[in-house]
Amino acid sequence: MRKSILCVFIALLLVMVSCATATKVERLDSSEVVDLTGTWNDTDVSIVCKTLLEECISSARLDSFRSEKGRLPVITIGSFKNQSSEHLDTSIITTKMRNAMINSGKIEFIATRDAKQETRAEILDQMEFAKVSQQKSYAHEDAADFMMQGAVKSIVQESGKKQLRVYYVSAELVDIESGKIVWTGENSEIKKLVKKGTR
Repeated sequence: MRKSILCVFIALLLVMVSCATATKVERLDSSEVVDLTGTWNDTDVSIVCKTLLEECISSARLDSFRSEKGRLPVITIGSFKNQSSEHLDTSIITTKMRNAMINSGKIEFIATRDAKQETRAEILDQMEFAKVSQQKSYAHEDAADFMMQGAVKSIVQESGKKQLRVYYVSAELVDIESGKIVWTGENSEIKKLVKKGTR
């Protein structure tokens, strides 16, 4: 009898614990801003990339390039360094930058070094196994004129239960042949005041 009562009690306890820790998922509109911790998030990435890309694409140097060469500038993206106080996946920034460049219609985009290694491996594979008439060959890649590089930095100030987080995202466009920086931009719009322990 005692054993059966104990089993019922344990079963009820397990049900109560599982109910208390149940996960609730709410789907949100992708444009809705959600900031749970005050750290870098998807909205911040979108704001920064939009501003920097608009400045870069409409820069005087790229306008001059289009006029002088009679074609669109060809750009590739290098690295965006995380020099902030938190862990950031900067590949999200480079992907958004790449997509915006391609979709602008004002720039041609060359794949990154890693992506090109994969296509070169595919060419090797084709040379061994594909029909001769369909094989692609080396030394026909378009070359990039410019490389975009950048960094994310942050300043964090704390006082009591308040924390101020400011993010600085810089980007620059480098002429690959000459090494000259032909455009540089910075976005410091992302500033957040986080109040801890408040409801």
